[in-house]
Amino acid sequence: MTRHPMAPADAAWLRMDRPTNLMVVTSVMWFDEVLDWTALRALVQHRMIDRFPRFRQRVVHEHGHYSWEDVADFELEDHLHPVRLTPPAGRQELEAFTSGLVSVPLEHDRPLWDLYLVEGYGSGCAAVFRMHHAIADGIALARMLMSLTDDPEVDPVAVTAPEATDAHTRALAGGVAHELLEALVHPQRLAALVARPGRVLDLARTAVADAEALAQLTVMPPDRQTALRGVAGVPKSVTWSPPVPLDSLRDAAHLSGTTVNDVLLAAVAGALRAHLVRRRSAVHDVRAIVPFNLRPPDQPLPAELGNKFGLVYVPLPLTTADRHERLQEMSRRTRRVKDSAQGLVAFGILEVVGLAPQVVEDVAIDVFASKGTGVMTNVPGPRRPVTLAGTRLAGTIGWGPTSGDLALGVAMFSYAGTVTIGLCVDVEVIPDVGLLLADLLTELDALVAPALAVP
Repeated sequence: MTRHPMAPADAAWLRMDRPTNLMVVTSVMWFDEVLDWTALRALVQHRMIDRFPRFRQRVVHEHGHYSWEDVADFELEDHLHPVRLTPPAGRQELEAFTSGLVSVPLEHDRPLWDLYLVEGYGSGCAAVFRMHHAIADGIALARMLMSLTDDPEVDPVAVTAPEATDAHTRALAGGVAHELLEALVHPQRLAALVARPGRVLDLARTAVADAEALAQLTVMPPDRQTALRGVAGVPKSVTWSPPVPLDSLRDAAHLSGTTVNDVLLAAVAGALRAHLVRRRSAVHDVRAIVPFNLRPPDQPLPAELGNKFGLVYVPLPLTTADRHERLQEMSRRTRRVKDSAQGLVAFGILEVVGLAPQVVEDVAIDVFASKGTGVMTNVPGPRRPVTLAGTRLAGTIGWGPTSGDLALGVAMFSYAGTVTIGLCVDVEVIPDVGLLLADLLTELDALVAPALAVP
């Protein structure tokens, strides 16, 4: 069978699996009408399986190295699982079904994904997609899932040559150090580099920024202990919000001189503060671990997918009691993080960890997970309604995994003029996910209210 070497960053995610925190990305899509399952199967085959080989390959581990191996007898039906919810089934029943899947490991002797075709959801249906993080990051998965949908005003997702995308990503993440090292090892490259003094200066500046970011990550202490932290267990619970109008968030951001992302993060900070107060826990500022895309958003996904994203630690101002002051402080903190090289350095660390022995990776993951309290993602989706197999997509949300003992995942997905906010928690650490979501929506309402009052 044909084998393909696994990238170090992808191998790192594969080895990060623990029974208490699986490295699996879970996405939910729901519809107000029943899907044509036969048409969906054809779409999945044509736009996913045929385009992206990882979905028909399994993992092989030999002599300490991981590879992707083509499955000669691959059968799409082995990964499609018809499910029927007991009527009347609404959002709570779909949340309960999805929660039960989050802790179910994927079988490593077959391609690392599954799609559940859920009937009996309201007047329509739903689809729950699970994929191991070794295949791709959550941002790439969201783009891949949206490539299954149709919008006559948007060109379909295409596939580029892997070499072009890899080269571009290397230039974004760790390319500076790579270029400097190659110049030192190969005299002819050193001569070419010296002939471009402007490039030398750029490399020096970036190397200093990378070194400073690495130092910051290394000396950053563990996050403060609160009721949001603990020893992770196996059971998880997910929930998500009704759609929040994006225009109201934009108006609130404009009125306060902040951004939509600032408003959302400030609402999360306020909700976490309320959660800690309710549980009579110490209230401290905590750090959110925020992934961001390293792929150019205007370029199509590469055929091999993979993980191409950075991570930054964003301190959330929970100790700021006034919510409007909290929003301004949140804005100041996100502006500082935007100027940091943390994300690119974090990606480089992950690549190194993927080459290290398992025991080294375990220690590294625990150390870096301890520096934050939760993972928070904000993924932009289609601006207009789209259809899947001819049926309009009503809404969607998805979560990346949390590593180590992290117990909180917050996901935000914008679609067709709305934002859906989803929570995924460890029930042994955070037992009241429904109350936490209610707190978050209360905070959002309060932040949006001044903008609504403007005539």
